[in-house]
Amino acid sequence: MRILLILLMLTGAAHAAGTLRYGLEQDPDVLDPARNGSYGDRLVFTAMCDQLLDIDPQLNYVPQLALSWEWSPDRLSLTLHLRPGVLFQDGTPMDAEAVKQNLDRYRTAPESLRKSELAPVTGEDVVDPLTLRIRLNQPYAPLLSLLANRPGTPLSPKTLGLQPDEIAAHPVCAGPFRFVERVAQDRIVLERFPQYWNAEAIKLDRIEFHIAVDATVRRVNLQSAGFDVVGRLAPTDVAEIKRDSRLRVMTSPSLGFQLLAFNLQAGTPFASDKRVRAAFEKTLDREALNQVVYEGQYVPSNQTEAPHSTYWNSAYPVPPRDLDGARALMRQAGLERTSLELIVGNDPVTAQVGQVIQAMAGEGGFDVKLVQMESASMLATVKSGAYQATMVIWSGRPDPDGNIAIWATCKGFLNWGNYCNPKLDDVLARAAQEVEPEKRKPLYDEAVALWIADRPQMVLYHFTWIWGVRAAVHGLVPRPDGLLRWENVTVQ
Repeated sequence: MRILLILLMLTGAAHAAGTLRYGLEQDPDVLDPARNGSYGDRLVFTAMCDQLLDIDPQLNYVPQLALSWEWSPDRLSLTLHLRPGVLFQDGTPMDAEAVKQNLDRYRTAPESLRKSELAPVTGEDVVDPLTLRIRLNQPYAPLLSLLANRPGTPLSPKTLGLQPDEIAAHPVCAGPFRFVERVAQDRIVLERFPQYWNAEAIKLDRIEFHIAVDATVRRVNLQSAGFDVVGRLAPTDVAEIKRDSRLRVMTSPSLGFQLLAFNLQAGTPFASDKRVRAAFEKTLDREALNQVVYEGQYVPSNQTEAPHSTYWNSAYPVPPRDLDGARALMRQAGLERTSLELIVGNDPVTAQVGQVIQAMAGEGGFDVKLVQMESASMLATVKSGAYQATMVIWSGRPDPDGNIAIWATCKGFLNWGNYCNPKLDDVLARAAQEVEPEKRKPLYDEAVALWIADRPQMVLYHFTWIWGVRAAVHGLVPRPDGLLRWENVTVQ
């Protein structure tokens, strides 16, 4: 019934001139870069808020609110040179003092999830109105990646003194589209900000993000022109979309991956014995999962870096299924069978992934109970610790630290499962201090070996970003981070 209502609502409504409708696969988390952690909120924020740095399609760091930057010779400070003439969407100037206030909030505010990421930052110096120096207690290569992400997203200083929920209710930043309204589980509406520093490149008047968890709903609304762009087009829909001359498919290799994460304080055999987790992994056939659910369009993976990328550890290839090995490890752990409650998303594709895992694991001695939740409820449940295992999507970062340390260090801000290995923390800390890839690579190889041995989480595959786009939409450029930029995008 809900699917039918959504279809009637969207297919029967005419487009306003200059409005682009985006079919978003999840209701985003709170609209506050200090507190959120989902892909959906980043997609919305990319339209609404510029960052200090950005990344281009080749994953190079490029200017956005900062025109240039340089490390000090000892790598213990990074100096940013800000773009002049930038205004926040409430008319407040975006200057070095405003950026300092935001970084201070991300580093120290009780509600901030960015504190662990920014732990090496000791403070900031306002050199002049357009120059800010960030001080560090140690060299920290991932800082550039963070400034091209949530910690590099300044909000208007006028809002920073508000209560956290007030900030999220009406975020004000320095981007091309300003916030208009949010209706939970329904839509987020943005409108063009006329005083944007790069206003001439913004052709759209309005972007409407409509929440449509079901991939079929997104596809049908795309076909009927209810949506102009849809995210996470189901791989099974690709061939049908390609046959329609009014539509096209847009793809990009992805930094993002699907993670299966265990709660190591859940009081289960999975929590207490890594042999049980290793046995569970041996029941999985990642390639079969990719073929059955995703038409072979994703990349089976077992590391946070994609296979054959710079920081992928070739000593640990994607393991094949091994039911005999799984049963042997279970016997070593003193078990014949054990149960696991696994939280999955409430969209049909993710549910199918859970069902395939359930069937595979059942053959190896695991009784998997699936619990479906919508994204906001899932996040709240996982953060509370009231779970045994959960499926998690990570959109990925260009720096390897941002793909593993957040999950695997003792104080990682997404380490909801309370995994802690001080030796791994030490290796990752040393890796983050190295700037040159040839010096970082051996350390990340060591980190992968430690992480895989403990298996607090398991990567299942790396995504291919797949969008469905109406032929009337022009100017979109796919990127490995899965986040669309809106300069020079038009819809007819």
